[in-house]
Amino acid sequence: MALTWRFLVLTAIAAVPIALRPEGTTFLVLLGVLAIIGLLDWLAAPGIRALGFQRTPGPRIRLGEDTHAVLTVTNSGRRARRLLVRDAWAPTAGAQDNRFRATVRPGSPYERTTVLRPTRRGMLRADRITVRSTSWVGLVARQRSVEVPAAITVLPPFHSRRHLPSKLRRLRELEGRTAVMLKGAGTEFDSLREYVRGDDVRSIDWRATARAQEVMVRTYRPERDRRVIIVLDSSRLSARYVGTGTAFDAAIESGLLLAGLAAGAGDRVDVLVADARVRARVGPLGRMASLDHLMHRITPITPELLEADWGTIVSAVMGVTSHRALVVFVTALDPATIAEDLLPALPVLTRRHMVAIASVADPALQDMASARFTTEQVYTAAAAERELLESRSLIHALSGLGVHSVHESPDDLPPALADLYIMLKSSGRL
Repeated sequence: MALTWRFLVLTAIAAVPIALRPEGTTFLVLLGVLAIIGLLDWLAAPGIRALGFQRTPGPRIRLGEDTHAVLTVTNSGRRARRLLVRDAWAPTAGAQDNRFRATVRPGSPYERTTVLRPTRRGMLRADRITVRSTSWVGLVARQRSVEVPAAITVLPPFHSRRHLPSKLRRLRELEGRTAVMLKGAGTEFDSLREYVRGDDVRSIDWRATARAQEVMVRTYRPERDRRVIIVLDSSRLSARYVGTGTAFDAAIESGLLLAGLAAGAGDRVDVLVADARVRARVGPLGRMASLDHLMHRITPITPELLEADWGTIVSAVMGVTSHRALVVFVTALDPATIAEDLLPALPVLTRRHMVAIASVADPALQDMASARFTTEQVYTAAAAERELLESRSLIHALSGLGVHSVHESPDDLPPALADLYIMLKSSGRL
């Protein structure tokens, strides 16, 4: 039972006789009249149990796009229902105008489309549907809440996709389509062609020259079918907000761009999401079509407030392949965590694989370090400078161990990590 505004108006009108004749008898009589009127109107209101509800969510979208959900109400009773409906969703689903009035006649389904503007990625689930049914008087309503399961899938925005065509173009240049590749580590034979002035004489193929009666040279390109393992840290350190999103959101952007680039280059890509345990493993990925599968797998994953178990993570990486691979850890550049947990495990990895660490830099630190006008700002700037100095020192220490490091802001980290991959390809180290 729910009281409407009309019943409140009726109650205010009933207060007038009480004010004119302030006696207990008057109060009890009017109170009884209101109770009888309310009870009769509640009995006259059609029941809600004859109503059926169905939600039809819209297609999966990327964060920043709008979607919708269609609510269908059916009436299996004999009377028309005058309803006030609240189509509730999770707050982050961004349901727009989800309270409405409807008249549902028997045998005539009523459909209502709710616009959804999600504010975060993941599986965003619907809440209960609350319905009020009133009579034509509309003093007292029957109310009921119904569970109607539904969810929308909001994929990562993947803003770094815009960098993918230019990075793939650079890789095609490295393959010898616009530049001659010379033999070296990390390259493989591509084709034979006629010698032109300026070619390295060491690339001449004398057997092919003897057969063709022309001087023939060999061309090379970066090796394909190499292994790239991307590890996304989903521990508590990745839950912190950096810029407009979390560090884990920036890690997803970087992982998607690197996975698309490496798969487009012909390499085999595996992606692990781990903290205290391995929460997802995707791969090996082939070509660009696999990116949709990767995004679908990592969409529901959110950081957990747990410490990363680097022993478990390193064991999972070692179990992916026994061949030499590029292992990229997208994690926080935290001195205590890396010194106590990751560094002891690095020698095992660096003996077999090439290791790189990508981390998100907080752009607010630079702003705090440059503002030094008040005493409070000076102390804040000193703390920010210390944080920046520790990051630079840690990067220098990692480079001494043969570990490549990329430490950039959330917007710059994906292309910087892609440039590192291209550099390793061009130098023949992958």
